Amino acid sequence: MTTIVTDKGRVLVIDDEEIIRTSCKKILTPEGYTVETAESGRDGLKMLRKGHFDLVLTDLKMPDTDGIGVLKGVKENRPDTEVIIITGYGTVSTALEALRHGAYDYLEKPFTPDQLLNVVGRCLERKHLLMENLRLRQEIPSHYRMENIIGVSAAMQKVFHLIGTVSATGTTVLITGESGTGKELAARAIHYNSPRRDEPFIIVDCGTIPDNLIESELFGHTKGSFTGATESRRGLVEIADKGSLFLDEIGNLNMPVQAKLLRVLQEKEFRPVGGRDPVRADARIIAATNRDIASMVKEGTFREDLFYRLNIFPIRLPSLRERKEDIPALASHFLNKYSKESCRNVSYISAEAMKRLILYDWPGNARELENVIHRAVILCRGRTLRPEQIILTEQKDQHIPKTSEELKEMKKELRSRSVEEIERAFLIEALNRNKWNITKAAEDVGMQRTNFHALVKRHRITRAKD
Repeated sequence: MTTIVTDKGRVLVIDDEEIIRTSCKKILTPEGYTVETAESGRDGLKMLRKGHFDLVLTDLKMPDTDGIGVLKGVKENRPDTEVIIITGYGTVSTALEALRHGAYDYLEKPFTPDQLLNVVGRCLERKHLLMENLRLRQEIPSHYRMENIIGVSAAMQKVFHLIGTVSATGTTVLITGESGTGKELAARAIHYNSPRRDEPFIIVDCGTIPDNLIESELFGHTKGSFTGATESRRGLVEIADKGSLFLDEIGNLNMPVQAKLLRVLQEKEFRPVGGRDPVRADARIIAATNRDIASMVKEGTFREDLFYRLNIFPIRLPSLRERKEDIPALASHFLNKYSKESCRNVSYISAEAMKRLILYDWPGNARELENVIHRAVILCRGRTLRPEQIILTEQKDQHIPKTSEELKEMKKELRSRSVEEIERAFLIEALNRNKWNITKAAEDVGMQRTNFHALVKRHRITRAKD
């Protein structure tokens, strides 16, 4: 049986020893690399002029053009191609000189298959990350300009001023605010408006990574450092070197990881799990939380020294109920976004619908508003959103249960109401997709026509005209 492996990259091996060329090809090809070989530096450079390679593995000592000559030729004609130098005994000092001329790393003979795969994997992983960041920068640079963070309120103008002030520096930033206020968007704005905009922006959600994995995720690990560590792995702090590391929900970090993060902030270095030697990384830390870190310090669940290091430049994002004058602009933005995504012609929000949006307290903030508008666009059967399509989780006048039985009944009622809302939206979306042909809509969602039609009748769904 033939196993098809995704192409991980094109590699050119240049070495005057046939056994080295053959061995590299045998080791790398089954792992998904496309490998070509050349027996001299001169031949290798000719191949590079004719075709593109992601990586060149070149011997340092060769009769005609040596490894340094190949390196210079690659960097002059193919600057995006990485180079790894293969060295023999007694030539390591020359290999180190090659690193200063732009080689990614060197590999000393004799090397094992694991050593070869490790250095090639690390090299092309880094290249892939850099290319991915370049692609993202080309696609989204304008999306994170501050003028695209919506807000005319005084509270948001203050936020814009703080972002503009701190972006030009390398200062650590702590962004606080309730869930859904846009902390990640603010962090991206800081990065993409900073001198580091051309370097990686790495996001870590500290609330979703288990305690036993977070240290390895952030700081990396060495091969054999724990069960399952079959190879060395770089951490996200190292990958974010020269760029920005966004630590979302930082209040979830355990104490040992907090201590290592403090060292990164103080010394710009850390030790991978199982590693002896420190690794240096100049990553700008932008942290965010919806928790009261100062209270956590008093409770002893967050390090005081780390808090002060993070809190050098605090930015608090206001809740949506504190800036209700921004709701019309935000609602219009989300309406335009989801109208285009759904290929709908929904263009307006009625005065009554807007009043309903403004009077609501928005416990889920801008994220909840976005979800409400998204759902309303699905439910809308004309060009204008109506009040009945603005489905909110009302809380102001809600009866507070006094017994466990009342609580059970209320939970049952809320679950039923939520299911009905989703069911209604599901039916309307299916009908819209199929131009309100019930037979086609039923087939589209995998239901019998009679059952689908019964649900439509139960929800009293009719096609309204504009």
